[in-house]
Amino acid sequence: MPVDAPPRPVLPALPGRARLTLLVLCAAQFVVTLDFSILNVALPALGSDLGLGRTDLQWAVTAFALPSGGLLLLFGRLADRYGRRRLFLLGLGVFTAASVLVTLAPDAASFLTGRALQGVGAALIVPTGMALLTTAFPEGPLRERALGISGTLLSLGYTTGMVLGGVMTDGLGWRSTMGLLAAAGLGVLLLASAVPTAPQAPGRARLDVPGAVTVTGGLLSLVYALSTAAERGFGRADVVVALAAGLVLLTVFAVVESRVAEPLVPLPLLRRRTVAWGNLGGLATVSTMTALIFLLTLYLQDVLGLSAFRTGMLFGVQGLFAALGGMTASRVVARFGARRVLAGSLLLQAAATAPLAWLGTGPTAAWAALAGASVGVVGNLWAVVAYGVTATSGVPDAEQGLATGLVTGAQQLGTTVGIPVLSAVGAGWGLRGAMGADAAAVALAGVGVALGLLRGVRGGD
Repeated sequence: MPVDAPPRPVLPALPGRARLTLLVLCAAQFVVTLDFSILNVALPALGSDLGLGRTDLQWAVTAFALPSGGLLLLFGRLADRYGRRRLFLLGLGVFTAASVLVTLAPDAASFLTGRALQGVGAALIVPTGMALLTTAFPEGPLRERALGISGTLLSLGYTTGMVLGGVMTDGLGWRSTMGLLAAAGLGVLLLASAVPTAPQAPGRARLDVPGAVTVTGGLLSLVYALSTAAERGFGRADVVVALAAGLVLLTVFAVVESRVAEPLVPLPLLRRRTVAWGNLGGLATVSTMTALIFLLTLYLQDVLGLSAFRTGMLFGVQGLFAALGGMTASRVVARFGARRVLAGSLLLQAAATAPLAWLGTGPTAAWAALAGASVGVVGNLWAVVAYGVTATSGVPDAEQGLATGLVTGAQQLGTTVGIPVLSAVGAGWGLRGAMGADAAAVALAGVGVALGLLRGVRGGD
């Protein structure tokens, strides 16, 4: 880090109402993140109970991933125009009701319908919740601190889900995991009246229907292709068609946005260095860490022979380091600036995880894996907070829903992209080769972000 960085400031305390607002918003994000991971361990049990074969089990994940990833950008923009708080509360209601449906589902069809509705609720909650956060906390130390707390809970939500999924499924059955989400969603919904109304875009401009259709269709196609490829490979005809359709639709979307008077996504926003490079850095750090956890899960169980419970406990330790990273992120960002921290944290994550490419099979291999992943997740949390700060900085409050829709969209796409791509690498090079490729990818992203963001940055950020 540069020696000419400003002295470390004292972070201001959060006012009482701001703490309550942050609690509600972070709790909502935590519940959604919990949903991403808590069901994974339960898949074999629910498949047996509902009559879903191994080839159909992927739909338990894909049914949620499609709407939660494909609708984020659209809902973020709609929230700017029609009310973030309104859509946030609607999302909590949809998610909670869907969780009840999934918990009580008598058959596969009703279960998958509930999972899709959970995804719709998540797509409403995530961008609106983050937009409410960035407008409730002004740009600067307060926002950095709020995003640090939010990032910590997001990471803990993913790790907690992995641990709870195994424990609850073994002790109470898979339905208990969805019942927990329903109860948590209801609790957050009851508290959500404390969230204040946020600024909106002036007037109610006409919705860019061609832009909405093309971007939503493009994202849905990409999420479907990548989710399906994670389970069945990239060679399937439906995966190839969906990838091609997604790329074509997103290309058409870019053309549409350059020609309409009131675009869904103003292209000048995407041309901002902080928005473009910040989201690229976020996509890289989320996709590589998600993939690394997946690869390590396979390595610890299939190669080292650890049980699912012991594997979950090891990731629980990693979760403590994630909490450390989240708690210190706002101070690191305040000390060095978000752009420097984003680039440096990507390189830290790469340096910590690169040695995993040489993991052995001896008695110390599990501890070596834990050490690399734990240091890497600290860099990951610093990068997550720094990219949230970077990609929303300088954006007017009236466009924060769009900006945070891009941020959360990068997170969701990263979660979807990392696993199938690195799984394909692992099929050819082995798990250790895939982990090496993971570290190389995040290092390359760190260099690119440094070159793209740090031009002209001197003492401050």
